[in-house]
Amino acid sequence: MEKINRFNVVHRFRKRNLLIAINSVAALSIFFFGYDQGMMAGVNTAAEYYTRMGFAHPDENGEPVITNSLLQGGIVSVYYLGTLIGALFGGWFGDKFGRIKTIALGAAWGVFGAALQTSAMNHNWMICARLINGFGTGILNAIVPVWATETAEHTSRGQFVAIEFTLNIFGVAVAYWIEYGCSFYQNGESAFVWRFPIAFQIIPLLVLFGGVWFFPESPRWLCKAGREDESRYVLERLREDGIESTGKAEAEFQDVRNIVELERKNAKSQNYLYMLFGYKSGKLHTGRRVQLVIWLQIMQEWIGIAGVTIYSPTIFRIAGLTQDTIGWVAGLNTITYTLSTLVCVFTLDRIGRRWTLYWGSVVQGIVLFIAGGLSRVSIDAVDAGNQSRANAFGGGAVAMIFLFTMTFGATWLTVPWLYPAEIFPLEVRARGNAWGVVGWSIGNGWLTLLCPVMFKNIDEKTLYIFAACNVITIPMVYCLYPESNQRTLEEMNLLFAADSIWNWDAEKNYKLLVQQNPELVQAAGRGVSVVDPETGIRKQSRNLSLDVGAMKTGGSDSEDEKTGTSHHEA
Repeated sequence: MEKINRFNVVHRFRKRNLLIAINSVAALSIFFFGYDQGMMAGVNTAAEYYTRMGFAHPDENGEPVITNSLLQGGIVSVYYLGTLIGALFGGWFGDKFGRIKTIALGAAWGVFGAALQTSAMNHNWMICARLINGFGTGILNAIVPVWATETAEHTSRGQFVAIEFTLNIFGVAVAYWIEYGCSFYQNGESAFVWRFPIAFQIIPLLVLFGGVWFFPESPRWLCKAGREDESRYVLERLREDGIESTGKAEAEFQDVRNIVELERKNAKSQNYLYMLFGYKSGKLHTGRRVQLVIWLQIMQEWIGIAGVTIYSPTIFRIAGLTQDTIGWVAGLNTITYTLSTLVCVFTLDRIGRRWTLYWGSVVQGIVLFIAGGLSRVSIDAVDAGNQSRANAFGGGAVAMIFLFTMTFGATWLTVPWLYPAEIFPLEVRARGNAWGVVGWSIGNGWLTLLCPVMFKNIDEKTLYIFAACNVITIPMVYCLYPESNQRTLEEMNLLFAADSIWNWDAEKNYKLLVQQNPELVQAAGRGVSVVDPETGIRKQSRNLSLDVGAMKTGGSDSEDEKTGTSHHEA
């Protein structure tokens, strides 16, 4: 394929080896994301940092005394404003100019932001640097999951993305242990203690920027952009072993080409505002999909991971752990958290997205209720002067913290990032995934500001609020979120074509549309050949439709579809 650079790895690898190479690069971006998230926790405790930024000073024991909590929270939270804006820009750029160029742009922007943070001399400088760094992270978060899902097979899509998020939490763990080691340098009083951990993130970003140019563009984006020869070639390298053609790549290519035609027939050009309200999206119902991914990401934060992270040092102290011991226990928690993500690698494509969220919510809810109760008993014991009782029940609360983070890593960590990259139409997939990042930014930024206030005023009862949120997610997922597991990306338009918001109506409508559009969903998804066995000529697509009524009227499109509108826009 002359149009693709001869140094591109697509010419060297095939099938699973090519997928592993692609996901290794995607995982590098996700590793940076995790490292960047975990980094600020240690930076905030560095004496030279919080003194220079002006929101705290050390007491006689060297512990930080916060004098301006709003400034402290603002420096952290402004990052999420950057990710929100960056995601929206990255989604637009990715749909227009491709996945590879967008990843390179996000990496370059991240290097710029990280360099500014490393050299920050005051809080105004740091705030601007955090905003810029967040912008780059937002670009990467909007596009990398999309690139990964568009190259993976539908039977193992979840597994590959789950592996990437193992690297995400590994990044958190690496950030913690680097900062733990740096804290001993010159008794923790040097600027090196916080500047080096910030600068370290530049390394994976430079590798990402330099390496991504040698990897293939998404075959689905290539097809949408009219570069069909390149799209067909990349799919052939991804799906065929080069020895004997199975027709699998050609079948998938025909599915993708058909879906491009169908999407353009069913909806007019979609900008972010149109997508949010489902305006002129017809039977594609992009508005509904946007709301689903935003709230899934918000609920990912409100089920308790941010709160547990903030409150765990308090629980460790209640359990009688010394400050040095707390450092080791917290580090051990990041290791078990990382290992727990491997559970999702082996279960996500077997039990599906919905059941993964179900069992996660059940276990997390129970654990948080127990952790809240044990913490209360421990606090009362401390007040009564019974330290042995406080240590015993505090130890139980510590165990609940470990169990919560392990369950979260095995369930809710991955699905809210995978689902948005799966369910949107190809025409707006990067922008759709960007809306998920917007939800994550809102949920994270919101909680970063609220958590300290909540724990200050209602203490361990905050954990009960998070536990209740876990309970709420169960009917929410059951009623509103259709299963995407073991379905091709092209099938998602059929899954969301129903005018009803309820999952059971979506599934019923989906089954009818599968019967109506066999050329669209069965070629790649079910192994049906796209070549007529009698003539040897490629089959021609019928007049495809997302309207079940079209089947009853002989396959003609409804008037709404012709105009690209629907009475049920969202």
